[in-house]
Amino acid sequence: MRKLLVLIPVLTLLSGCGKDRNSASMVLHYDAPAEFFEEALPIGNGRLGAMVYGGTSTEKLSLNDITLWTGEPDKGQEHIDLAGSGLPVAGRLAEVRAALDREDYRAAEQLQKGLQGHFSESYQPLGNLIVNHTADAGAVSGYQRQLDLANATATVTYKRGGIQFKTEYFASAPDSVIVVSYESGAPMDLDIGFETQQKVLEASALVQGGIGVITTDGYTAWHAYPGYYKQGEGQFLYDPERGIHFRTVVSVCAEDGSVTAAEGKIMVRGATRLALKVVNATSFNGFDKDPVREGKDWRALASANAYKVQNTSVSGLYAAHVADYQRLFNTFELYLGETPDSVKALPTDVQLKRYTDLEEANPELEALYFQYGRYLLISSSRTRGVPANLQGLWNESADPPWSCNYTTNINLEENYWPAEASGLGELHEVLLDFLHNVSATGRNTAGTFYGATQGWCLGHNTDIWAMSCPVGLGSGDPCWANWNMGGAWLSTHIWEHWLYTRDKERLKKDLPVLLGAAEFCLDWLVEKDGVLLTSPSTSPENLYVTPDGFMGATLYGSTADAAIIRECLTDARLAAEEILASDGEEPALRSFIDRADAALAKLLPYKIGADGRLQEWYHDWADADPHHRHQSHLIGVYPGRQIVSGPLADAALKSLSGRGFETTGWSCGWRINLYARLGDVRNAYKMFRRLLRYVSPDGFSGADARRGGGTYPNLMDAHSPFQIDGNFGGAAGLLELFRRGLRLWPHGRVKGLRTDDGKTIDIQW
Repeated sequence: MRKLLVLIPVLTLLSGCGKDRNSASMVLHYDAPAEFFEEALPIGNGRLGAMVYGGTSTEKLSLNDITLWTGEPDKGQEHIDLAGSGLPVAGRLAEVRAALDREDYRAAEQLQKGLQGHFSESYQPLGNLIVNHTADAGAVSGYQRQLDLANATATVTYKRGGIQFKTEYFASAPDSVIVVSYESGAPMDLDIGFETQQKVLEASALVQGGIGVITTDGYTAWHAYPGYYKQGEGQFLYDPERGIHFRTVVSVCAEDGSVTAAEGKIMVRGATRLALKVVNATSFNGFDKDPVREGKDWRALASANAYKVQNTSVSGLYAAHVADYQRLFNTFELYLGETPDSVKALPTDVQLKRYTDLEEANPELEALYFQYGRYLLISSSRTRGVPANLQGLWNESADPPWSCNYTTNINLEENYWPAEASGLGELHEVLLDFLHNVSATGRNTAGTFYGATQGWCLGHNTDIWAMSCPVGLGSGDPCWANWNMGGAWLSTHIWEHWLYTRDKERLKKDLPVLLGAAEFCLDWLVEKDGVLLTSPSTSPENLYVTPDGFMGATLYGSTADAAIIRECLTDARLAAEEILASDGEEPALRSFIDRADAALAKLLPYKIGADGRLQEWYHDWADADPHHRHQSHLIGVYPGRQIVSGPLADAALKSLSGRGFETTGWSCGWRINLYARLGDVRNAYKMFRRLLRYVSPDGFSGADARRGGGTYPNLMDAHSPFQIDGNFGGAAGLLELFRRGLRLWPHGRVKGLRTDDGKTIDIQW
């Protein structure tokens, strides 16, 4: 049912096109240390991550552990912010629906706030590893800082006073360690310390058997509020007996020179070769386990791993790291042509500026950007049940933008759009595992907030604790706070994974989650004028304008809701049919299929407005912002496959064109896919180039400061601020273009493209 559209006829299918001299460079490279986060280079093993700044006098690595969050297991109505608050208001759903029935949108908008719950918790930074060169006399020359995607290794090289220095950085998944190795042509003097933004229980620095060891035990807040809701006193609630605890161990292993400890730091003197090995463990033991009473033994885990890696050579750690990483990364190869040597010799940020300002052709930069997206997903999505968050893995702020949580009205979905087709379906399973968690809490949310008797749902945000309630605490704007289609949308990833992998055992495991999301949809739908629709509903973060001038979000029958429900019900019934075909009849599955078919037959159809655009609202109303970043009414085009041709496709294309090209990074990523899916290859590529528009680091305030959505110097996505979803949406957009628009590049090669009929193809043109 979900066949890919036809590939263009100039293609040649290959049985095995390996790397050759025409393979594009897979290296980001710069000629100066990073000053800002948006210039630093990310490394990660799916749990531990670091941003490499590459300083020559002082080096900073900002560190993260993807399981380090504020908070505790979600307690539903017993949550600190809900207990005794009166939220949600009993009977409020009926009041909202009654207001909508009498077309009183102002009242419905205000009443919706009584259906709000608490906010998500916040993803936290682990801390900073600081390395000071205390004897750094002499001018620096020949500086190079790079990230090689082929082996997931960052490198800094330079000369000081004519002496060569080299530092390598990698994050190993097999050994759960970040390694920084130093080598110089003359003895080095280094002071090494670790600092954290979290509360510290105990910290020490000592030398054991010639190895310097910095150990830091700490904990996060047991509850935190997002900065847009509360700041200052009371934003973070701390208790040493509550919250996630952690131990960070930095081992300093020098091959020569001396190693001493004092004042919480390790001092190395006269060394020419040494390695820093960073390990961390947290007490997080699952979304439903108290991190103190039921947590992992974080002290023992960190200390045991530190001892193991101390006694493993850097070469041994590196070999295991590269083999493990390349098993994933090497499943896909891409060559789009060659960039002139004079251009590709320039630093990556300079190339990006020229690509923006001069509209210069740079096929190797485009291929690099695509593979960078795959690199980022490998680096941030390997911890079971803890998917890549709003910033993937890399966050330096205790109060990050939007809590660095999981935003489910596009952003979390977009993170995983490129996974299957680019050979990273294994990483997609991290998200599927997480859905089991939110389906558990989501059943309570469905019943408590919406009176649903079956199924589960998920609101606008979630976190490592799998919270599922609508957010806002009675004060959130309904345009974002009251949306409840996150479970239905995310569950479509289950069928997507099946299409690409044909893994029936995985489908059987995930089927109850998908069916539960579909059951909520069946319960949530109401009948109006002979069709089934949602009431209340919103179209994520967008506002309509009624004929009398009211701007609001709350209505009935949004196109986005209907599109998501259509996709969810269709996927669920197809999955049920697949299991029935292999396992035989099961009355419950057959009953579900019959109910889903009946609902699909009566589901609110798409409508085309008087201006020829696909309607976003039940009524043919105008948008408050015609160029809004969200285009949720087009979900049926992409990532869904409900609209492929004919008048609806024409109307969808007209709606998309009306949104324009000035938007955020993640929205650019979505629009690339939409244009490509609708067959408008020219505008899809134009939007891709728009996504790669150079954006200055957030803290840069020079005369040439550039703001808005696009791409930072380190090729990370600019919302702005940084959100990783644009990187993944952009990579997915190129995958769509590979199916339809390869003539955009005069010649090239794709190896390892997965298709949604379970096949893998290689293409050359």
